[in-house]
Amino acid sequence: MFVGIDIGTSVVKAAAFDRDGRILAVERARAPLVAEGDRVEQDFEEVFAAVARVARAVCGGRAPALAGITAQGDGAWPVDAAGRPVRRGISWMDGRAAGIVAEWIADGTAEAVYRATGNTVFPGCAAPLLAWLDRNEPAVLDAAATAAYVKDVAFQRLTGVRATDVSDASVPFLDPRGRDYSPAVLEACGLGRRAGLFAPVHDPLPGAEAVAGGVLPAGTPVAAGPTDVTAAAIGGGVAEPGDGLLNIGTSLVCDVVTDVLDLSGEPSGFHFATAEPGRWLRVMAAMVGTAGLDWVLETTGTSHGELDAILDGTAPGAGGVAVLPFFAPSGERSPFVEPSARAEFTGVSLRTTRAELVRAVCEGTAYAARHLLEAAGLRGSVTVCGGGTGSAAWLRMFADVLGRPVRVAAGPETGARGAVLAAADRHGIELDTTAWTRPSATVDPDPGRAAFHERGYADHLDRVARARDRWAARARPYSTRSALES
Repeated sequence: MFVGIDIGTSVVKAAAFDRDGRILAVERARAPLVAEGDRVEQDFEEVFAAVARVARAVCGGRAPALAGITAQGDGAWPVDAAGRPVRRGISWMDGRAAGIVAEWIADGTAEAVYRATGNTVFPGCAAPLLAWLDRNEPAVLDAAATAAYVKDVAFQRLTGVRATDVSDASVPFLDPRGRDYSPAVLEACGLGRRAGLFAPVHDPLPGAEAVAGGVLPAGTPVAAGPTDVTAAAIGGGVAEPGDGLLNIGTSLVCDVVTDVLDLSGEPSGFHFATAEPGRWLRVMAAMVGTAGLDWVLETTGTSHGELDAILDGTAPGAGGVAVLPFFAPSGERSPFVEPSARAEFTGVSLRTTRAELVRAVCEGTAYAARHLLEAAGLRGSVTVCGGGTGSAAWLRMFADVLGRPVRVAAGPETGARGAVLAAADRHGIELDTTAWTRPSATVDPDPGRAAFHERGYADHLDRVARARDRWAARARPYSTRSALES
């Protein structure tokens, strides 16, 4: 039995697999978020209690041959030397550091970081959050032994080892060629004096044995990482340069395998280092994916169970309603960084139905996915995973908008599956990767709907460009002279 643990944003999952990758058991537990205005935090002790519940449940009293851990990335999780939190963890969804990101964009720091690492900064990533803590709660960092990522805190509590991997360390401090923290980037972010807070980077993955008296039986081989984006790509069988993964989860995450490190052009997205030197995941991760759908369903009084009937019962184009799906209060991070980005609905009238509003959000999200995949350099096959794959009608819409077949990743729990495969590689345990990652289905596009959405996508890109101009103008300092002259 092989166990994968995936610490999601609000749900912790564990899956047990047999040697051929067949699911033996899956368990999930909530890990509540504490949201106050633009601040989103989590209590790590609640998160770890959820880890313990799901891991013990899937093991069922048996000792697994191996356990792999993956988790949500980014955020800031300051802990002491024993891996105990010194304050609540700050989620990647948090927006309190938006002002710092705006400063860094204005003074060139954000671009300098991207040119050095291939990774953008956004309000919920470690760099601005730690800079915010250093300015506003310095005693927290003084008391901390590690400014950790959540999977690494869990790994430390399971094994006693303080470490991280190249994927989590990538955003935004890792030198992508040297595969260790960049002192210049730490200094640029004002964190040079806090360098001791960063856990050692184990290349490619930290591996150890579970300690006695913990969640897993003592001696169980455990590996931490990679981060959930990379683990999902592994679990989905996305391995060749040019191939992409579309993860329709809380956050819409699109990534493409690349062996070219191109840091030119507009700073956008991320380059996650992988276990193989000279190969990266070019990641474009939007702030909102299914969370936007959840919002429109709740707002219109629609249940998730109605979604397929709504999409099947409405025509492409949603009766003229179009949506830019930038719903996050902290703005957008891919395929551009804009803290002031907000969702926009156009074409709404008194005759607009709730079904059309729902369909418009689904179409806007699909257009955003295509924008992200193209920005990441997609030129091969597309594999899809995540909670959004539960809607067959939405899956068909994604295939139509992308204009190409989409392979549905082996499920459930693609991230946990990838965590096990990565852990097996780390500990020298041979598993049949082809069998573990064989897609469960392929969804082909409809030629007529694909042609319609080709035009819709062009309109989407035009509306994004015009919205960015407005957001940029809104962000410029107010000038009395220019206002009078206008």
